[in-house]
Amino acid sequence: MLGTGTGRRAGARIGGGIIAGALIASAPAAGASAAQVAHPGLGAGLVAATADGTVRGMAAGTTDEFLGIPYAAPPVGRLRWRPPQPPAPWPGVRDATQFAPHCAQPASPFGVASTSEDCLYLNVFTPSAASRRGASRLPVMVWIHGGALITGEGDDYNPAGLVRRGVIVVTINYRLGALGFLAHPALADRPGGPSGNYGLMDQQAALRWVQANIRGFGGDPGNVTIFGESAGGLSVLSQLASPGGRGLFSKAIVESGAYDLTQAPLATAEAAGEAFAAKAGCASQTATCLRSLPVSAILDNENPSGYQPDIDGRVLTQSLKTAFASGQFNRVPVINGSNHDEWRLFVGETELEGTPVTAANYQSMIASTLGIPDAIAGVVAAEYPLTAYPSPAVALGAVGTDAIFACPALTVDQSLSAYVPTYAYEFNDENAPEPFLPPVTGFPYGAAHASELQYLFSMPEAFPAALSPPQQRLAAAMKRYWTDFARRGSPASSAGPRWPQFDGTGQLMLSLVPPRPQVETGFAAEHHCGFWALAG
Repeated sequence: MLGTGTGRRAGARIGGGIIAGALIASAPAAGASAAQVAHPGLGAGLVAATADGTVRGMAAGTTDEFLGIPYAAPPVGRLRWRPPQPPAPWPGVRDATQFAPHCAQPASPFGVASTSEDCLYLNVFTPSAASRRGASRLPVMVWIHGGALITGEGDDYNPAGLVRRGVIVVTINYRLGALGFLAHPALADRPGGPSGNYGLMDQQAALRWVQANIRGFGGDPGNVTIFGESAGGLSVLSQLASPGGRGLFSKAIVESGAYDLTQAPLATAEAAGEAFAAKAGCASQTATCLRSLPVSAILDNENPSGYQPDIDGRVLTQSLKTAFASGQFNRVPVINGSNHDEWRLFVGETELEGTPVTAANYQSMIASTLGIPDAIAGVVAAEYPLTAYPSPAVALGAVGTDAIFACPALTVDQSLSAYVPTYAYEFNDENAPEPFLPPVTGFPYGAAHASELQYLFSMPEAFPAALSPPQQRLAAAMKRYWTDFARRGSPASSAGPRWPQFDGTGQLMLSLVPPRPQVETGFAAEHHCGFWALAG
C-alpha cells in the first residue's frame, strides 16, 4: 500500500494519559498565553484562550499538551464532501486532555479503525512554562500524518523530543479516503468543478486555525513549518503548490512524499468517483444519495490502495511536477528527502502475504509494481540484474525505491532549488528497527519506508524496539536539524556536519547515517536516476 505512512497497534494511546476532574471555573482573558492555574482537587491545570473558547490541557513532563481541539465543524450530513466550516464556539472551559476521534478508516497495521466523521481536531504540544526560560513567540511545526490518504491519525505521534528543542508542535487529523478525496460531478460547486481534495482543504483550515490562535499558546504565527511523511509529505508538497496555502507557512519539510508528482485531471478523478458511487449503491449519481450513504458503505467501497489529490481547479490548479519546475509554488525554504530502502516495506508485505519474489516471477513483479508492460519490465530487469543483489526480494525493493521514491525526490530537489533554499537528505540507517512488519527470513528491511519516524517522535506502543546508542545519536542530530530549520530556515546540528544547500551542480545531500550524518554526492548514480530519467 503506497504511502502508508505510520500507525500504531489498535487501542494504543500516547501523550501522557488523562486527567480526570471537573472543568476549571475560570480562565485567563482572551489572548492570554497558556498558564498554570491552581484548582482545588485537580492540582495544576493549564488553560489557553482560542478564538472559539478556552481550553484546559495537562502537563506531561516538560511538555504541556492541549488535545482534541476542534479546528472545523464536524463534516457530517450536509457538510459531508464540502469545504470545512468554522467550529462552533463553546462556553466556559473545554477539556483538552484527551485525543478526539480520528477520521473514518479501515483497520490496518498503519492506523486504528474508525467510523467517525466528526474528526477535524488538532493537538498542541508546547514546552512547559518552567522549560521555556522566558522564551515567547516560539517557532511552530505542524505535522501532517501519512497513510496513503486513507489511514492514520494525528495522535500516533508524540513530539516531546522536538518540543524539548524549543518549538511548539501541532498534530492534526484530516479527512481520509473517499470521504477526504472523492471527486464527483454532483459534489462540485458548479458544473466542471471543483470537487475532491477535501482532506487538503482540512489541512489548510488547520493552518488557518494556527494563524489565528497559536499566539495564545506562546507560538509565532509568522514562523510556521509544515512537515509530514509519506502521504503527509505528499500533502506538504501539495500545500506548496496550492494557491490556498499561500501565507499559511514559512518553511516545509517533506519526508518520502515525492511518490506522486503528476496528478489526475478533474475529469479522470470524477469518472473514478462515478464508478465509486455506482459500486456503493448510488446509481442515481446524486449528491443526496452520496451524502446519505452509511460510513461503512463508503469504507467498504473506497480504493484500498489509497488516494491521491486531483487537479480540481481550486486547491490544485496544476500537477506538482509542473508547478515546481515552473516556479509557480509557494516559495519557502524546503527540506526534502527519502529513505534508502523505501520499497522494502511493501515487498515485505507481499512476502508475508505468501507471494515471495523469485527469479521466475521477478520480471512480472516489476511489471505489476510499476504498472508497465512486461516487455518494458524486461528492460528494467536488465538494469537491475538479480546477480547484483543478495535476493530477488532485495532487487525488487531497489527497483521500487528508485522509481517511485528516490528519483522523484531528486526531481523535486532539482526543481525547487532553482527558486528556494533546498536541503536534501537520505535516511540511511540500514539497521533501523522495523515496527510495522514481523521479520521475513533472509530479507533485511534496511532503511525502509517510514523507518525514520522513530528518530523524530516518541512512539513506544508502535515502536517497541529500542534505538541503539549510535542510533540515539542520529536521532538527536535529526531533531536538532529539523527544529533549527523550523527556527531559522537553515538546518544545523552540533551532532552532525554542516548541511549544504542542494544545487543543480554539486547535488550535495546529507546522509542520515548513525552515529553521525555525512555529506554524500553519489545519490543519483546509486539510485539509477539517469536510467529513470530516460525511461520517464
